[in-house]
Amino acid sequence: METIIFSQKVAEDLGSYIKQLGYSRLGIITDSNTKVHCYPKLGQSLPEHVHFSFEAGESNKNLTTCTSIWQWMTDEGFDRKALIINLGGGVTGDMGGFCAATYKRGIRFINVPTTLLSQVDASVGGKLGIDFNGFKNHIGVFTQPEAVFISDLFLETLSEVELRSGYAEVIKHGLIKSKSYFDCLRTEGWQNQDWRGITERSVQIKKEVVEKDPKESGLRKILNFGHTIGHAFESYYLNTEKHLLHGEAIAVGMLCEAYLSNQKSGLPAQELAIIVEKILGIFGKFEFPEDHISGICDLCSQDKKNEGDKINFSLLRELGNCDFNIPVNKEEIQQAIIYYKSL
Repeated sequence: METIIFSQKVAEDLGSYIKQLGYSRLGIITDSNTKVHCYPKLGQSLPEHVHFSFEAGESNKNLTTCTSIWQWMTDEGFDRKALIINLGGGVTGDMGGFCAATYKRGIRFINVPTTLLSQVDASVGGKLGIDFNGFKNHIGVFTQPEAVFISDLFLETLSEVELRSGYAEVIKHGLIKSKSYFDCLRTEGWQNQDWRGITERSVQIKKEVVEKDPKESGLRKILNFGHTIGHAFESYYLNTEKHLLHGEAIAVGMLCEAYLSNQKSGLPAQELAIIVEKILGIFGKFEFPEDHISGICDLCSQDKKNEGDKINFSLLRELGNCDFNIPVNKEEIQQAIIYYKSL
């Protein structure tokens, strides 16, 4: 498992850590947003390095951008002792890590997540990947970073909508593993709270699960609660005007899959109602035409938890308790989406 360091003086701590590692060349990968808002917080404090930046957005998490990154590494003469720092959100960590893990069969990398989403979820656990032909994280590997540096100082750079996107994964951690954590998460005034405490608790939950199942052969699948249908929504609207941020899509997915949990996994109706009230209270409802439902359902068949023609879900037995490998057919998925639409 990677080293996770919570830091209030991240530039200084990261600089010291890098010097201890030793490396031949140092490269930093950012997107166009973190280049402006986050790189200046680190850049001057780091040893000599080269910098690659790509246009921000999930739509750029693809092989075309990877090719540009690999070409940059090649042009800069990176050898197998080179070191990469991924400074950014989930897209940067996923793609920068994937490029590092595959360049010359793998060079070391450090993640410095700058969004709530990446701090509590994407940067922890060694899952790396890119989207392919509209399918989320379709191409990827499991490779642990050398370290993850988490600082709530970066959260000050986020818009409210980006902060809210990350909050969806926080809610998920409570739902799958800790009822008391879920109960304490705020709906009213959620924007102003102890983010340091929240990131530490969420990382602890994810770390406990990943350490027991690093390659997602069993228990780690519970971290995908809300993601089977959520990823389908995210992929379906990816290149449209109704594009959803990852957390917004996962909020939709969690409500659909909470309904399936009630239908198939024993989640009590009163607990379903509590989940609906909390998530709708924060995210509101995503409106979409009924004739989109079939296309969204079809995308669930590409989910990575599937086995053969079975669409496998992770579903809640109760608040804080999640099962995995529960087969759900397309008709049931369709009913779950119709339920969400009726809320």
